[in-house]
Amino acid sequence: MFNEAYEPQCRATKAHCTDARQLRRRRLTLLALALGTFCIGTSEFASMGILQLFAASLGLDLASATHAIEAYAFGVVLGGPAITILAAKLNRKHLLLALMAIFIVGNLLSALATGLGSFALARFVSGIPQGAYFGAGAVVASYIVGPGQGGRAFAMVMTGLTVATIFGSPLATLLGQTLGWRNAYLAVSALGVLSFLALWLLVPRSSALDGGPVLQELRALNRPAVWAMVAVAALGVASIFAVYTFIGPFVTDGAGLDASWIPIALGLFGVGMTAGNVFGGWLSDRHPSQGLTAGFGSALIALALLAVGGQNPWVLMAGMLAVGATMMVAIPTIQIRLTQAAPDAPTLMGAMNLAALNVANAIGAWAGGQTIAQGHGLLSAVWAGFALTLAGLLLFLLVARKPSDGQPARALYPL
Repeated sequence: MFNEAYEPQCRATKAHCTDARQLRRRRLTLLALALGTFCIGTSEFASMGILQLFAASLGLDLASATHAIEAYAFGVVLGGPAITILAAKLNRKHLLLALMAIFIVGNLLSALATGLGSFALARFVSGIPQGAYFGAGAVVASYIVGPGQGGRAFAMVMTGLTVATIFGSPLATLLGQTLGWRNAYLAVSALGVLSFLALWLLVPRSSALDGGPVLQELRALNRPAVWAMVAVAALGVASIFAVYTFIGPFVTDGAGLDASWIPIALGLFGVGMTAGNVFGGWLSDRHPSQGLTAGFGSALIALALLAVGGQNPWVLMAGMLAVGATMMVAIPTIQIRLTQAAPDAPTLMGAMNLAALNVANAIGAWAGGQTIAQGHGLLSAVWAGFALTLAGLLLFLLVARKPSDGQPARALYPL
């Protein structure tokens, strides 16, 4: 009688415990994916925070030093799609591990660089894994969270990058200021080793994460809608990098603050990016166009205010927060629109998104550097970003077909 009475309760308790373990496992997997993007984001954005340090150490002027940042961006642009296509059949867990290994090597080489050539090459190698990591990571995240939550899945992967702008980049910048910029890259490499171990232990070994035929990925590149969104992202998001690349000079030379304020400015930018990413993921799953128009449109206002009043420390700090937040609202929508254009090539679309964002990195850093080099003042870099975002918004409104309102976005990575 005792066993019969309590057997259903025992079964319910066991089922509850099983569900709790599965939920904990899923959360740990998502955390492992985010740790990888945290490492990548720390490496990418810390380079901008220590721009003045490695420029002085390597005997470079500010405009020349930005070539190393551009080299990283080109590594992402070329490496992401190329690796995704070459490794199309590879299981996504194995791909993530290989990409993190390349990332570790690239940052070790960065710490050992002796001149602009070797440093730019090391940054190029460091950038190669980024696009494919975000694409493969988004596939795994979508497998974890389930169908119909594409924007949320991509935002989860992006969370590590945005949190890196709050903690990773400022801490790496502070480390570079106190112990030397080379040690900042060594610390990033050590963090990459930790990420590799987390991915190895926590990402599930599942045949559902196996890749697909190479031709399936390649066919996506024949679709004009894909390239239209790539162009929109490359232009529209460039203002982030036209601003972020020169945060150090904005703080010290523009607003007249001590260099100790640079990590604070970086952290505020990161807080804005994190908040914008969360809101953008929610918005993109419900209104596939409004995230982009709202993000780019509000970013133009924030950029204009920063360009006009950025010499005031309060305006500068508020501008860092606002630009980061408004621009990140648009990025999950870009991923949704790319995947709608090519739902049969999810990993490649993730890589293409990151490639587009790093074209934006190169364009933004170059445009800002050119306006400064031509003697228009530090804040002219912000106006360069304003012009690029305006061009991206106009291109989107002119050539990208708007999905009907009220229709939920498709699952980002149907598995």
